[in-house]
Amino acid sequence: MQRSPVKHCRNCGSTVRYRIPDDGDTKQRAVCPSCQTVHYDNPLNVVGTIPCWGDQVLLCKRNIEPRWGKWTLPAGFMELQETVSEGAARETLEESGAQFEMGDFFSMVNVARVGQVHLFYRAQLLSSTFEPGFETIEARLFKEDEIPWDEIAFRTVGETLKRYFSDRRAGHFSIHVFDIT
Repeated sequence: MQRSPVKHCRNCGSTVRYRIPDDGDTKQRAVCPSCQTVHYDNPLNVVGTIPCWGDQVLLCKRNIEPRWGKWTLPAGFMELQETVSEGAARETLEESGAQFEMGDFFSMVNVARVGQVHLFYRAQLLSSTFEPGFETIEARLFKEDEIPWDEIAFRTVGETLKRYFSDRRAGHFSIHVFDIT
């Protein structure tokens, strides 16, 4: 995914130039000719949880684009000044209104073509009552055989759910690292 190019220095406002920095870097970067700040275009982290209630998982029906009306795990972009688990907890609360306890790290999904890394934790729901925020049409619990697989918003979510249910059937959870190409 090509993002909008940096045009002005975030530090001093000067118009940047694209060139290979003098520090031994090998890629063209936005470099400020005034203050010499190098601006990097790095991947975005998407963080979320797999909230569970017995043999069910909580999914949220999206009330925003992309993929309005499709089901997803509660997740979103990590903010500055928060850890991965803090971001995952914040997104889960914002999107589902669920009360939960954070669990162990579960998966890391590289989606290089769109410049994202998706990171999911397991979470244990403390109640089956939800108060979804404005980004969610509906928050609902699903058993594995009830999941609307054709209505899952993102491949990262579908693949994470498949690995979750496979681990649950096996009786132990592993950490999963994989790529979506």
